Amino acid sequence: MSLLEYALLAFGSLFAIVDPLAVVPAFVTMTARDSRAEQIRMARLACAVAGIVLTLFVLTGPWIFKLLGVTLPAFQIAGSILLFCIAFDMLHARPTGSRETLEEVQAGVAKDDIAITPLGVPMLAGPGAISAVLILRAQAQGVAQHLALLGAIGLVCVTGYFILRFAVLGTQWLSPLVLKLTARLMGLLLAAVAVQFALNALRQLGVPLQF
Repeated sequence: MSLLEYALLAFGSLFAIVDPLAVVPAFVTMTARDSRAEQIRMARLACAVAGIVLTLFVLTGPWIFKLLGVTLPAFQIAGSILLFCIAFDMLHARPTGSRETLEEVQAGVAKDDIAITPLGVPMLAGPGAISAVLILRAQAQGVAQHLALLGAIGLVCVTGYFILRFAVLGTQWLSPLVLKLTARLMGLLLAAVAVQFALNALRQLGVPLQF
């Protein structure tokens, strides 16, 4: 595989898996009470965190898993639990517990936490994206293709930032009723994604599942 072919494969597959367009409804809903400047800041931080996490797994992922004795199915199950907790709160149209606590509000760091989790991880840099970069890393041949993979991660995250930034411009036309409806619909979808992550992990562990 040539360098250009690998670069296109890396960007196309990562963009499809990270899918920042699918994050837009949840992002708008979860940041509805924040100012436009704060929304843009959270989008920027979330994409930066996603890029750092994916880059970290490209550089040291196999050694981290081996050193800690952590398997990818374990990571998928942990991510599914976090997503399901978020989805449960969204189904009830209430602020998620992962967003803020009284202490975090007083310390003024709650918004940073929203960007890091769940926006950055696992909505953008989730188990699927991490799996993809590990597979792409295994397929990379030579320094050039490894650099192309890192470049693809950066380009996907920058593209995701601009998508979320442009999404912020449309929030002023959304009514509270629409936001609550969106929150419940996204909560249902997130719950389904969380369950699917858990099922995928169980299948990788060899648990027989028949439906």
